[in-house]
Amino acid sequence: MLAGCVPWPEAFARRYRERGYWRGISLFEMLRESAARTPAKIALIDGERRLSYAELVSESEDLAVGLHALGLRPMERVIFQFSNGLELMLAFFALLRAGVIPVMALPAHRSGEIGHWVEHAGAVAHFVPAATPKFDYVAMARAVAADHARIRYIVTAGQADVGVTALEALRAIGRSSGRTSGRQSSAASIPLPEPAADEVALMLLSGGTTGMPKLIPRTHDDYVYNATQTGTTAGFGPDTVFLAVLPMAHNYTLACPGVLGALAHGGTVVIAEGTAADTVFPAIARERVTVVAATVPLVAKWLDSDQFGRHDLSSLEMFINGGAKLAPELRRRVEERFQCEYQENFGTGEGLINMTRIGDPHSLRYLSSGRPVSEADEIKVIDESGNEVPEGQIGELVVRGPYTIRGYYRAERANRDAFTDDGFYRMGDMVRVVDGYIYLEGRRKDLINRGGEKISCEEVENYILAHPKVMSVCVVAMPDATFGEKACAFAILREGCALTQEELIAFLQGRDIARFKLPERLEIVNEFPISPAGKILRRELRARIAQQLQCEQVLKGRV
Repeated sequence: MLAGCVPWPEAFARRYRERGYWRGISLFEMLRESAARTPAKIALIDGERRLSYAELVSESEDLAVGLHALGLRPMERVIFQFSNGLELMLAFFALLRAGVIPVMALPAHRSGEIGHWVEHAGAVAHFVPAATPKFDYVAMARAVAADHARIRYIVTAGQADVGVTALEALRAIGRSSGRTSGRQSSAASIPLPEPAADEVALMLLSGGTTGMPKLIPRTHDDYVYNATQTGTTAGFGPDTVFLAVLPMAHNYTLACPGVLGALAHGGTVVIAEGTAADTVFPAIARERVTVVAATVPLVAKWLDSDQFGRHDLSSLEMFINGGAKLAPELRRRVEERFQCEYQENFGTGEGLINMTRIGDPHSLRYLSSGRPVSEADEIKVIDESGNEVPEGQIGELVVRGPYTIRGYYRAERANRDAFTDDGFYRMGDMVRVVDGYIYLEGRRKDLINRGGEKISCEEVENYILAHPKVMSVCVVAMPDATFGEKACAFAILREGCALTQEELIAFLQGRDIARFKLPERLEIVNEFPISPAGKILRRELRARIAQQLQCEQVLKGRV
């Protein structure tokens, strides 16, 4: 395995192979298998552009040859920052075919973050989207390359100039090579070694709450299983039409089950042109989408949209939410408004994925975070001393299994903190487990300690979301000299509405909840700070209210 990565112990690796969790194929071979079954079937739709499975395989192989001709070699790392589109998938599969490891950055990342990953991963190339009116990615890539001499190549999905290579030019090299040799596949004219299934295929970015995200090395073996098994759990098959709305370079949209899950099961992937309801709803109607995957901020906006009734959404069979727990009240509204089944998806880029199951009763669909997708997932719930707690009690979730990594890339110190001595990954999520189903109580930092009383932010959020004026809410801890912490509610209201703290408290008291759980401050905002992956950045809201309280204290002292 690539130096700097932590392999699975041989006894575990042997068990995973013997039991068929690891099939010994690459992600590109997984795509080839689907293409062999239905070569003419449409695999990808991007606006008016469509690619069949056979075309996706052949064009990716052409591009892989072009990447080899450029000078990229197996096991080299590249910063992969393409935005959603056919080019992203073609380049992604081409890198996999060539054995080059993409570090899955997002379009929202900027030079400071990119430069860090260049050095940490030892990246030799930077793949960027075409320039947009709002941002010039090529200019940023040039600046990064000027500061980091190890960058040899800049590849763009758009127009190229001096010192930059256009993706289309590389694909043309591959096509030309294939024609010259008289073969159908250009990969045959310039032999490319098949990637080893137990080698690193790609690197994801961790969703850490402090510092720069760490690099998560995923092998072909474990990621093929990840995509295939989550797809099976979601009921994916040849008739699946999956709408990719969120960044496709993020683990959730890429493979949980996402794009790769759909392709592994012979389905079709539709790439959305945006995230707004007036873009997403017409796409569902036009392409007869059966599955859409969203995150909490999008769900709230879509449910409050005026687009319902304007578009035929009857093809939709499944609505998946991931990234953060969706409140039960919103899950109920999803099924009511979209007239399809809701599926909660809770997991991590480091591995473990939990999902509710098709046909689960309301009590599980609306309240739980599902159960592990694999029978080989080993989970425990532990206390602060590392001891397992009884079923139904709250503790930290830890896991190991055939698609959960054993360590971050080149991160010995982080690995000592994040992994137990026997190889379990500490997820940092506070949960309780009942009859195999996980009930997420929040992150360790999302439990407010009010003078010894623990408050679940998500529980309070669900109560607040029942208020007819509230569109979305995020409850965080704010510092308090007496109690240590108190609850502050940041709320986005429905258009034309106003809400006071007193009105909110009166409403919540009518719900008959404990007084210590009542938010002791209400902040009305127009939007939440959102991560590139679509998650609400709670840490920024905590910092915002802490700073605001400090300023208020200073002003009070001057009066």
